[in-house]
Amino acid sequence: MTDTLLDSRNLAFELYEVLDAEGLTQRPRFADHNRETFDAAIGTARTIADKYFAPHNRKSDENEPKYVDGAAELIPEIKPAVDAFLEAGFLNATRTFEQGGMQMPNLLSQACFAHFQSANAATSSYAMLTMGAANLIEAFGNDEQKQRFLQPMIEGRFFGTMALTEPHAGSSLSDIRTKAEPAEDGSYRLKGNKVYISGGDHPLSDNIVHMVLAKLPDAPPGVKGISLFIVPKFLVNDDGSVGARNDVALAGLFHKMGWRGTTSTALNFGEKGECVGYLVGKPHQGLSYMFQMMNEARIGVGMGATMLGYAGYLYSLEYARDRPQGRLPDGKDPSSAQVAIVEHTDIKRLLLTQKAYVEGAFDLGLYAARLFDDTETLETEEQRRTALELLDLLTPIVKSWPSEFCLKANEHAIQILGGAGYTREYPVEQYYRDNRLNPIHEGTHGIQSLDLLGRKVAMNNGAALKQLSSLIQATCARASEYDSLNALREPLEKLHAHIGKVTMALLGDMGQGKINQALANSALYLNTFGHMVIGWRWLEQAVCAERGLANGKASDADFYRGKLQAARFFLTWEVPACHHALSILENRDDTCLEMQNDWF
Repeated sequence: MTDTLLDSRNLAFELYEVLDAEGLTQRPRFADHNRETFDAAIGTARTIADKYFAPHNRKSDENEPKYVDGAAELIPEIKPAVDAFLEAGFLNATRTFEQGGMQMPNLLSQACFAHFQSANAATSSYAMLTMGAANLIEAFGNDEQKQRFLQPMIEGRFFGTMALTEPHAGSSLSDIRTKAEPAEDGSYRLKGNKVYISGGDHPLSDNIVHMVLAKLPDAPPGVKGISLFIVPKFLVNDDGSVGARNDVALAGLFHKMGWRGTTSTALNFGEKGECVGYLVGKPHQGLSYMFQMMNEARIGVGMGATMLGYAGYLYSLEYARDRPQGRLPDGKDPSSAQVAIVEHTDIKRLLLTQKAYVEGAFDLGLYAARLFDDTETLETEEQRRTALELLDLLTPIVKSWPSEFCLKANEHAIQILGGAGYTREYPVEQYYRDNRLNPIHEGTHGIQSLDLLGRKVAMNNGAALKQLSSLIQATCARASEYDSLNALREPLEKLHAHIGKVTMALLGDMGQGKINQALANSALYLNTFGHMVIGWRWLEQAVCAERGLANGKASDADFYRGKLQAARFFLTWEVPACHHALSILENRDDTCLEMQNDWF
């Protein structure tokens, strides 16, 4: 029976054979942990996800939140699930023991949270948003704000959101119009409208803390004029009790294609002129602060996309093993037994594609989580800074690549189920609908590609890019010790060299002021760069699988051979195909750039 929540054997492989989770326990912050405590936390996450999150995944899709008397109503099963998550301590898994947390590595926290994302993407979103908002206040709020708002969030009594998007501006945050006027008591009065605010209203907590971007009266134009404010749904009294309703109104709910169990709200701030907000940090620095939560959310979206793809893959694999249909091409006897469709070569292709996408993306997401641990717990400041540079470079990939290609995995899952795949009697169509939001969530593919090529690869004179190149070369060197991996290593080396050449040329164009031309096809660059990164991660997995075959138990042989076959598929089918896209970039093709509005 396939484990359709998350493959436990693959998770153990990632944590203990690829990413050396146990090595983190040698660092002082994690010294109280070991593999036993890690596995116990993972077991608890699996139990809660199975018992409380998965059972209402379909119901929350079929019964989306309702707008009733100015508030959002949810199905009753969501709150017990969220409460179980809180009671188990997963909201504060990475916080210190003194803060009431588990003091667990981010790597393990992400591994645990992946179970909830797989079981129920919508319900898990409320917790993810709250964790991000709490971390934002902890990083940039003052002591009073931490006491008044952060502490109740840590305790799970208050939840959080981020309110960025406005109807007229969309992703163009420099054009927001929400205003914040200073009041005599040191607080501010906000007025404006925000849309598509996930978790913007619900009955799951005593209060909702909105992290809101707005502009002060003296704000300079553009992104340098944005400030960050805490705006609670209910005011909080000096003794910490919840007070009167703040002037934040739920204007309505959006009805989404998928991810229906998470409220998507339109919020009006200051309809009565009495919306109280509190400035976080310095004036006009809000966007730089908000990037912390946005980057956390981007990684969370990438992992969410991965887990929806993963769930579809595991379900379609189980279906393919159980579904008899037809015979192999050389089977001429119509009276012979039908074979399970997993035996048909094209079904194997569809399954291999899914496996390569979702297990590659899963590895990258967990690798990013471990990098985050490095940014906080490596011994020297220089080591921590270097890890942060690499994480910054990879963040657009972690967000966008799974959002694109794990969605394709969901398409393949539907295809494997055939006509059944398009019916609501099976979950794969919901996985697709839920995942279709992720290429838009937290910055579209195009926005992430502009961030990668326009900013990240050249950052600090290309330091992070050089670091990534060194890591890829080191993995290739280890792979060269295995003759069996030469055919996998060589395509990655060729792609790495080709991307390096194209990158230098495009950066040269931008240095000469040809910015629009250099960035015109940045989406192609992101796809190929992402394939290089995933190819690197697959080659790393292949090295570990070869080691496992040599040293592991015989019962694990099929698992390791499956890893090697998926690596072979990605590195020999997918990676070489990237050179066509790179040739378009090399030739500075201007087909899209030169297209005129009237020609459509």
